[in-house]
Amino acid sequence: MMPRKVLVTGAQGQLGRALQALAPDDLTVIGCSSAELDITDAKQVDSCLAAHRPNVVINAAAYTAVDKAESEPERARLVNTEGARNIAAASIRYGAWPIQISTDFVFDGTQSTPYTPEVPTNPLSVYGVTKRDGELAAHAASEGQATILRTSWVYGPVGSNFLLTMLRLMQERDELGVVCDQIGTPTSTYSISRALFALVQQDLGRGEILHWTDAGVASWYDFACRVKECGERYGLLGAGSAVVRPIPTVEYPVPAVRPRFSVMQVSGLLGRNGTHWATEVGQMLQEIAGAA
Repeated sequence: MMPRKVLVTGAQGQLGRALQALAPDDLTVIGCSSAELDITDAKQVDSCLAAHRPNVVINAAAYTAVDKAESEPERARLVNTEGARNIAAASIRYGAWPIQISTDFVFDGTQSTPYTPEVPTNPLSVYGVTKRDGELAAHAASEGQATILRTSWVYGPVGSNFLLTMLRLMQERDELGVVCDQIGTPTSTYSISRALFALVQQDLGRGEILHWTDAGVASWYDFACRVKECGERYGLLGAGSAVVRPIPTVEYPVPAVRPRFSVMQVSGLLGRNGTHWATEVGQMLQEIAGAA
């Protein structure tokens, strides 16, 4: 049997690069960067899928600048909503299974227990609204066949993310104030990639909304402290690098409102095989140090 063919959009983003790096031997993974495939262009999407004829399309392309989206709502909508619609519609047209990546920011954070996929969404930001609308658009355009995979606080060894920003700021400053009253789960791009490939290989979750994060919970302050601890351990930061100070959200005003609590319950068919977030952060920083 020929290997199944998986097309990944946003191939130069942090998740797209992880998906290509971790591709299993029994899958053929084709990466299309935003320069190669503009998902907001329906004709371009159609031509791409017609040319490659994938079995699965993982839409890892997204507008993820949460605060910038508040001043660029139309651009965020085009990528996160219309792009998701275009990918799902073309996937179904050419017999492919669309998997749409979404976010914990579709929730309002008012719960005190982990969110399950059935909980009604109520996003607080432009980014959250456009991702929620992208879920709905993918579902409708795919005639209910798209899988929605929500994840949270994503980071990897490349791209723009909290882990890499903290490493840089800890080298540049003597002290950092980091928000301590927003709670979620940091999740590695490697972990998400493994979960996605498990779905594809086992042909699970078609038409479902699924949640995947690493294990455990944290505040952004907890996340930063772990980056500092492991950054020093692996030589990415000097001993006694920047002091990390916990601050409340009100002391760090930003354009977009974040959910205060966005921990998600991992979907049963994915199991709870994810590593604890603190372990994943340590492994990621060890890898970055080894590559430096």
